[in-house]
Amino acid sequence: MNKKALGSGLGGVRTVFERYKFVLLVIAAGAVLLLLPSFEREEMQTAPLSAPFAGEFQVEDLERKLEDALSQVEGAGEVKVILTVQSTARQVLAQDGRSTQRGEDLESSLTTVVVSKGSGTQEPLAIQQLSPQYQGALVVCSGGGVPTVRLQIVEAVSALTGLGADRISVCKGK
Repeated sequence: MNKKALGSGLGGVRTVFERYKFVLLVIAAGAVLLLLPSFEREEMQTAPLSAPFAGEFQVEDLERKLEDALSQVEGAGEVKVILTVQSTARQVLAQDGRSTQRGEDLESSLTTVVVSKGSGTQEPLAIQQLSPQYQGALVVCSGGGVPTVRLQIVEAVSALTGLGADRISVCKGK
């Protein structure tokens, strides 16, 4: 009797499995899909902390881009660019201010507004991105002695940095 009950029990499981195999397959697929985002979050958390974020500005990057672009000016030749910065790029963060008055005393406090980025991370809310202010530029190129080349280089650097011609020095290189 035990073997008969056991046999009929397995048969019952088989019929239930055959009847609901598609439902069980969908549930298994859903469980796999629920696990996938957790793997992506782990990879993002292990990313190096020293990597610059997307909006970060690097003066060296602009210098390299200027060198590449100015070397394409006819007659300029090999170009080296050095920029000096008066103030770096920065963000203006959103702040929440509160004032309370107790008698004659007025107390005020400012707190930075933060935004949740998911998975427990928060970042301050930037409302404005301010570009760096340049102090001057030095461009050394082999064609720096030719007046038309000098003029084209000064105009290009001025257009990209906002510097006046009096703050851009173009010198003839080797």
